[in-house]
Amino acid sequence: MITRKRVLRTDGSLWQHLRAPRVPYRRLTQDQHADVLIVGSGITGAMIGEALSAVGFDTVIVDRRGPAQGSTTASTALVQYEIDTPILELQQKIGKQNAVRAWRRSRLAVTSLHAFFGGRGFAAQPRDALYLAGNNLGPRDLQRECELRQAAGLESLFLARKALRERFGIDHGGALMGFGNTTINPREITARMLMRAQDFGARLYAPVDIVDVSRVRSSIVAIDRNGRRIRAKYLVLASGYEFPKMVPAKGHKVRTTWAFATAPQPRKLWPEQCMIWEASTPYLYARTTPDGRVLCGGEDADASDKLDRPEVIERKVARLQAKIGRLFPKLDTTPEFTWAARFGETSTGLPMIGEVPGHRNCWAALGYGGNGITYSRIAAEIIRSALTGESDPDADLYAFKR
Repeated sequence: MITRKRVLRTDGSLWQHLRAPRVPYRRLTQDQHADVLIVGSGITGAMIGEALSAVGFDTVIVDRRGPAQGSTTASTALVQYEIDTPILELQQKIGKQNAVRAWRRSRLAVTSLHAFFGGRGFAAQPRDALYLAGNNLGPRDLQRECELRQAAGLESLFLARKALRERFGIDHGGALMGFGNTTINPREITARMLMRAQDFGARLYAPVDIVDVSRVRSSIVAIDRNGRRIRAKYLVLASGYEFPKMVPAKGHKVRTTWAFATAPQPRKLWPEQCMIWEASTPYLYARTTPDGRVLCGGEDADASDKLDRPEVIERKVARLQAKIGRLFPKLDTTPEFTWAARFGETSTGLPMIGEVPGHRNCWAALGYGGNGITYSRIAAEIIRSALTGESDPDADLYAFKR
């Protein structure tokens, strides 16, 4: 096996119960040849597959489960440019210039995604974001962060307690407001992206469990559990939190997050329906859906082998209910859906995207933290540029360290 297999999520997420297009796929019954083999058909694999097939690459996508059946279905899909690590902290890790570049690239990625979705008739909801003061960054820190973002050309607004209460009804120490994000149904968007890739000629096979990868002259040969071979010039590993064994894992760890969704309650939602997240550990994140539900997640903890323990899910969800209930006392926080999921994070909060050291023409695209979908877009752009002979100006930010 070329990836470390994991139970990625429990059943019960909201997206499993909402209709999404059925993505056609085939069983792998004979050997295949392609320009590019992508391992993983979640939202990262779908975005990369669409981007590469759209510019003429003969693309094969495989998945050991099936389309969007891994972590994608567990995502709460807050597609925002504000990355998990504030500029205030990130500049201490990678330098101010690089920190600003990373934030600007995330802003560009979200802007591009929103335009992409809108231009193709994909359902996406424009949303601003509220970053609440917490135990990591207090009100004064948020004011400084606001100044750094504004200096970087990222329009932001600091709201002190009174302004926050008057505009949003939130009685809290302060918040930083960001603009121009979006929310989506990740399962539906992934399905539509995969179908676009197929329209451009991509082939999707499942279930396919790749167990070995080798190089034969100028080609990469992947072998599945049944002995079928896929020969390609390029291999792209988009297997998410099932970390590829050939990829350096330094600075990476897998954690667990919990989430719940309420029944529709459009009359009780907060003003402007901003995304909500917290500068705290563990932190809270929340959004609304087009039919008026509240999605809320957080209470992150180190990964446990027992992802589906009912008593843990119940306890974590109860804490999330209490937190969101304190912010918005009028909400009905009764869960209609509850679930738990794995997610990965790095020491900087930036993803790993690049050619795998020591493996020529083998690329990995592994989005992490609370910005997985934003990073999926960046991965598609970086890999498309590299394979078409172009140079992405920000690729060094995400490359594997040699």
